[in-house]
Amino acid sequence: MLRYIASRAFGMLVVLAIVAVLVFILTRAASGDPISVLLGDQATAADIARVQKEYGLDKPLPLQFGYWLREVLQGNLGTSIFLQRPVTQALWERAEPTALLALMAVGIAALIGLPCGIVSAVFRGRAVDQLFTGIAMLGASIPSFWLGLVLIQIFAVSFGWFPVSGYGAPGAPLAERLHALVLPATVLGLLNSALIIRFTRASMLDVLGEDYVRTARSKGLSESVVVLKHALRNALVPIVTVLGLTIALMIGGAVITETVFGLPGVGNLVVNAVLRRDYPVIQGALLVIAAIYVLINFSIDLLYAVVDPRVKL
Repeated sequence: MLRYIASRAFGMLVVLAIVAVLVFILTRAASGDPISVLLGDQATAADIARVQKEYGLDKPLPLQFGYWLREVLQGNLGTSIFLQRPVTQALWERAEPTALLALMAVGIAALIGLPCGIVSAVFRGRAVDQLFTGIAMLGASIPSFWLGLVLIQIFAVSFGWFPVSGYGAPGAPLAERLHALVLPATVLGLLNSALIIRFTRASMLDVLGEDYVRTARSKGLSESVVVLKHALRNALVPIVTVLGLTIALMIGGAVITETVFGLPGVGNLVVNAVLRRDYPVIQGALLVIAAIYVLINFSIDLLYAVVDPRVKL
């Protein structure tokens, strides 16, 4: 077990190192200059050179990367050029809306995807199977921004049940903030439930054809016991995998959804940082998102042994 954890931890560090290099290169390769954006069109060459020196942008790129990596290893993601405060502080201030949005969306996706996938597998080839398969294909094809605008028009503008945008007033109670997240969480949940439906259906179909399932039925066990106790439990490994990946996808998908609904989350912060070429924020946010992604994958691997005792780490 310890050898497995150590090897996986080393693999995570390698992935994060590769991500750090790619993020730095791609950020610098993008057109535009944060100092020019910060100072405006009226800035002189001397002003630009002075501010570039202040932020260390006048040094060669390998040297800039070395300084940044050294700070990252010390737990410092740098200071935002435009916000004038540490990137870790800016990310922490925006973490709550994104975290709550992701959790609510995963809950909605699981509540829709798991039952629909199970029912679709049990009634394979019938009308309900075709219906849920069609819903999954439709959910995988709809753009999130379009669905968000449709839900805003219906439930926020026409019915007035939810706010059009925002996250509630500063200091608003949790209930008000959760109420503001219902529509964006529904968008992410509906779209990502399509993936869960397909994986659950495929995994259940593989298990339902096994001998032990036929044996359970021949013993006279009820269909619900056969499906939920015998089949579902043995089909959980791929389902747990897709649920974990869905959580990671929620974080990436939140970029568009937060922009559509005007949520002050990490996704909105990244979009604004890209428009301003705020290098420290872009690099720090993408590195943190990548770290969350690999940690989720690592947790899934450890969870396999809990879900299925046959899996040996």
